[in-house]
Amino acid sequence: MINRILPPLNDAHFKELFRGSGIAFIFKIAGLLLSYIFTLLITRMYGADTMGLFALSITILTILAMLGRLGFDTALVRFVAEYSSQGRMDLVREVYIKALRIVLPFCFLLSVLFFFSSSYVADNIFHKNHLSPYLKIISLVIVPMAMIFMNSEGLRGLRKIKEHAFLQDISILLFAAVMLTFSFFIAQDNHAPLIAYIISIAGVAGLSVLLWIKHANISSFSNGNNLKSVNLLTVSLPMLLTSSLFLVMWWTDTIMLGIFRTEGEVGIYSVALKIATLTSITLFSINTIAAPKFAEFYGKGDMNSLEKIIKQSSKLIFWSSLIIILCIFLFPSSILGLFGASFKAGIYALLFLSFGQFINAASGSVGWILQMTGRQKACQNITLLAAAMNIVLNALLIPKYGINGAAVASMICTIFWNLTSVLYIRSHFHITTLYLPGL
Repeated sequence: MINRILPPLNDAHFKELFRGSGIAFIFKIAGLLLSYIFTLLITRMYGADTMGLFALSITILTILAMLGRLGFDTALVRFVAEYSSQGRMDLVREVYIKALRIVLPFCFLLSVLFFFSSSYVADNIFHKNHLSPYLKIISLVIVPMAMIFMNSEGLRGLRKIKEHAFLQDISILLFAAVMLTFSFFIAQDNHAPLIAYIISIAGVAGLSVLLWIKHANISSFSNGNNLKSVNLLTVSLPMLLTSSLFLVMWWTDTIMLGIFRTEGEVGIYSVALKIATLTSITLFSINTIAAPKFAEFYGKGDMNSLEKIIKQSSKLIFWSSLIIILCIFLFPSSILGLFGASFKAGIYALLFLSFGQFINAASGSVGWILQMTGRQKACQNITLLAAAMNIVLNALLIPKYGINGAAVASMICTIFWNLTSVLYIRSHFHITTLYLPGL
């Protein structure tokens, strides 16, 4: 059975994929455990309403920081992987500096604008005036949040997988959980979870800068290669649009629940979503190391190796995800009950979301394959259709069916996006990313 799942370990590229994704998997598991611990701390100490306000705030912060990065974080993975594999560290450093010169001022402007418009957003969009202080708090860390992703994705392109995984999966939650635990014994304020998270983001941003400087030798930067910022934007902006549409697809349900329903329902749904995402943990882990490999093979024109690494990763993702979804389908009530009795109301939402995530995992690394092989516009168009579908379905289903309607909308759009991407890759590269045993 093991031999059917795993290719021979004397395959150099699979060994790198397996070792790198194994490291990432350990960090992902640790990050998920910390995420669940942090969620448990909030739900047990502050309740579902505070969890809902926290989840809504972090969702908005994630969207703002993504917009501020202008797609350069995703572009950095591609450029850094390609240039570093050619030994051109001068180009690696130059593309990084040029990206920062655009991203940092834009993020700062975004931060100022959102700070002063937070009351309007809370009152007129979400109809929750008590959300305004939360929005003001998150506006303060749009720049640090963007820096964390820029630096961690740059490190990912350099194949510094441990550093990348620590920054994105563990660091913020680790420091935030420690601070929240201590703060509970000092003052039990409902803003405490968000404040702990925000302080953690600021500290991790500084750490990310130090790690990038260490591994990229940024101090020896030379501006003699004439890389044009407009050329970088040509690649990054389609990636920004794709990333924006991804967030619309993944976070529309949470945002629209915040608009149409109570913060308590948002809290229950956010917990169900966290659990369902566990189904795709191997996909996320393998993507960490596989994305630079896709860019490397495509850049060299080595399509045979590209196909081989895609098929190897898809098989590994399928079998590991199957085990996880079986556990969720067998024990949904017990799993949700860990967070409190009120969270058992999310059983059906959990099942719908988990099935969508299983199809996401079984389809393979379709998004990264498209973006690392110059097909970012195709990825953008597919994601645009799925995002539009998600908005319409959520608008129709949430007012009547609440969190279950949001989960069904998310499931349908996730399946549509993945299977459409699978068909596109099959038609253009003659590579099947979807793994089904026996086929």
